[in-house]
Amino acid sequence: MKNRFIIFLLLLSSYFFSGCEKDDICVEGTPTTPRLIIEFYSDENTTVRKLVANLKVQGEGANTTLDFDQVDTIELPLKTNENFTNYSLNINSSSTTSVNNTDLIRFNYTVNDIYVSRACGFKSNFILNLANGVERTNPAGDAEFWIKNVEIVKTNVETEEDVHIKMYF
Repeated sequence: MKNRFIIFLLLLSSYFFSGCEKDDICVEGTPTTPRLIIEFYSDENTTVRKLVANLKVQGEGANTTLDFDQVDTIELPLKTNENFTNYSLNINSSSTTSVNNTDLIRFNYTVNDIYVSRACGFKSNFILNLANGVERTNPAGDAEFWIKNVEIVKTNVETEEDVHIKMYF
């Protein structure tokens, strides 16, 4: 009788503990969807990084802008629900001189969704297209590109530790 009671208690306690689950907390530092890393270089000496003054970046359809001043590297998010992202990059945006210039940039890529965990969900990695990974255009009435050349350094956008694009101006 005593053995049956002990077995019953063991079975009952194992039933209660079998319902326990690990907490669903996404640990800080867990890799998330990376942003595109762009470095700016001198068009005259392509090995020298160059600071961009008063750069205003706006995503197509966005109401807000990203403002950068005196930087040689920027990070831009890419859309995870499309295979492209359009940005306008306006140099000397706070200037009232004619040097103020806007170039339109389109990034073309493939999205790969990767399951991280139940707590963190999914993250997306991107693969820039080799043939047309970056396309430059100008808005109507603008005849001059301030970005002279664009080079894809790394097609796989998997981390924010690598430079993906070099822009020369």
